[in-house]
Amino acid sequence: MLVKALKRFPLAPRSTQGGLLDDRTGGPTHVHYRRRDRQQRDRIAALYRKGAEHLVEIAYSSNPYPDGDPRRPQFDRMIDSGAHLYRHLHEVPVLVVPCVEGRFETAGVCVQASLYGSIFPAVWSFMLALRARGLGACLTTDHLFFEREAAEILGVPEHVTQVALLPVAYFTGEDFKPAKRLPARERTYWKRWGERP
Repeated sequence: MLVKALKRFPLAPRSTQGGLLDDRTGGPTHVHYRRRDRQQRDRIAALYRKGAEHLVEIAYSSNPYPDGDPRRPQFDRMIDSGAHLYRHLHEVPVLVVPCVEGRFETAGVCVQASLYGSIFPAVWSFMLALRARGLGACLTTDHLFFEREAAEILGVPEHVTQVALLPVAYFTGEDFKPAKRLPARERTYWKRWGERP
């Protein structure tokens, strides 16, 4: 898994970091905050760990997938991978926090979808640009249980929404493979929800 494959290496050169951030500008307009300060990183990592532990309590205390579901056997590996990340996040050389201007947690679904839809293509483009340069990242959100505390640590203004946290590092190995999923035909409907061709 990518999370366990992230390797502790010297920081990518500043020119590479700047080029990566420029690559993401092909996506919609948004704000990126990135921090390399050790104390900030440790404090963000502590919030992430607290959020990850909370998520396990409320959603992942037991395997949610039924017998026969191809996702069931990999659930424990996913939990182990997540635990590895929160134990080592403070060691990752760069943490990138993508942000979007505006607060919309009380807005309707349309506004929320529009704003998240305006930034996640840029986040994905950034991750692809990392991969092209031999770096890896994983898209995480557990620190967002404590978004205001993270905003204080990073100096993010109140009118700006954090949408993720990307640990960025060189990775080890080349044996990445897709996770097992339910076949798309079992989750694709035609005309109305629940109708299959």
